[in-house]
Amino acid sequence: MANCSWPGNDPLMLAYHDTEWGVPVHDDRKLFEFLVLDAFQAGLSWKTILHRREGFRRAFENFVPEKIARYGEEEFNRLMNDTGIIRNRAKIRGTIKNAQIFLKIREEFGSFDAYIWQFTEGKTIVNHFTDSSQIPATSPESDAMSRDMKKRGFTFCGSTICYAFMQAAGMVNDHLESCSRKYACG
Repeated sequence: MANCSWPGNDPLMLAYHDTEWGVPVHDDRKLFEFLVLDAFQAGLSWKTILHRREGFRRAFENFVPEKIARYGEEEFNRLMNDTGIIRNRAKIRGTIKNAQIFLKIREEFGSFDAYIWQFTEGKTIVNHFTDSSQIPATSPESDAMSRDMKKRGFTFCGSTICYAFMQAAGMVNDHLESCSRKYACG
């Protein structure tokens, strides 16, 4: 079987495709990681972000939202000087704000997982595309997710970012029909 074409021959992209993309995630810390990484991807390629993932993990203390929510100016300045990540003021400030909102949502819903998976009724949406050109950038579910997240104060959560998040978190399975990972994702 032929795998999805988007990873190309890049070993890191292939490993991500083969082990993570489309696999349902229910761990809050991992969901927060994808939320941060997808926000930083805005305007950039996933390859750029993936190749800096370890830098992001180190800089953002393994994406522990409780730690990031307490960041002040000292931590912000440290991040702005960290060459291992994308040094974008708005995205760094947004990550700190998003961590604070993430914790409020977790308090309200019991987990971020319970909140975010409501947009797909707790199930993975399995699409049946035969060509990557058929994969949409948004969906009615990502539109609804984006609207609700914006209402709650999240930043960098447009529908396109939400759809990418849904793909990463396995809320949507967009592996092509010809891909060996299509039905391995659960």
